[in-house]
Amino acid sequence: MSNVLLITGGASGIGAATARLAAEKGFSIAINYRTRQQDAVRLVEELKETGVRAIAVQADISRPEDVERLFRTVDDKLGLITALVNSAGIGAARTRVEETDPAVLQKLFNTNVLGLILSTREAVRRMSTVRGGRGGVIVNLSSMASTIGGRPGATLYAATKGAVDAFTVGLAKEVAPEGIRAVAVRPGFTITEMTAGAVEDPQLLEEISATIPFGRPGRVEEIAKPVVWLLSEEASFISGAVLDISGGGFMVGGSRLTASNKLCETEERI
Repeated sequence: MSNVLLITGGASGIGAATARLAAEKGFSIAINYRTRQQDAVRLVEELKETGVRAIAVQADISRPEDVERLFRTVDDKLGLITALVNSAGIGAARTRVEETDPAVLQKLFNTNVLGLILSTREAVRRMSTVRGGRGGVIVNLSSMASTIGGRPGATLYAATKGAVDAFTVGLAKEVAPEGIRAVAVRPGFTITEMTAGAVEDPQLLEEISATIPFGRPGRVEEIAKPVVWLLSEEASFISGAVLDISGGGFMVGGSRLTASNKLCETEERI
């Protein structure tokens, strides 16, 4: 019986890179997407060419009924999942806290926190050995933003990722006796479709790179490889950990970062 991996927000960026690497390990793979249907379908066809089973499932993880339908679809088409990568997430335009739009705040938390927790709930129901499952692994995509409160203007986004970190650590303790591991990874600034606006601006890219000790942004493969390793038996005694994948962390950057909405800590993985 093959291991079944569900990647929320898996149609592009870090999620898609994770799917390609997991396919090499023999996982059956479900790609969840909200709006990126063409990307998801192309990725699934690519994965199938490697000989693995793969499906694409549309669902908005901020909607509880969509989350439940997503997992039922995976059950029917691939079987009970043994691995979940919560990659779906959104950013927001940079703003100071006194200018917070409640609708934007609600949208951020509904996707980045509520959706992640509801997806985890459904995964635990299927993985738990107490409930007849085979155990499993849950990897949550957080962000280095949670460690410093985000870059200027990204406090709201950083707050959602702080919630992800706390939830992951608590979850790991709760589900360890049931054969489930839970870990989080915190990417730093990474080159993806959603950070293209910053990457294509030479001056801004230089300023961003100056805030990274390695002197450059990360690549999606550099995030995906540790994620897939965490899903493997090689990481069998790792749970409740939060792994920084950040090129050394943050250094203080220039004031231009405050005003630019081209800069995101994350991509919009939906």
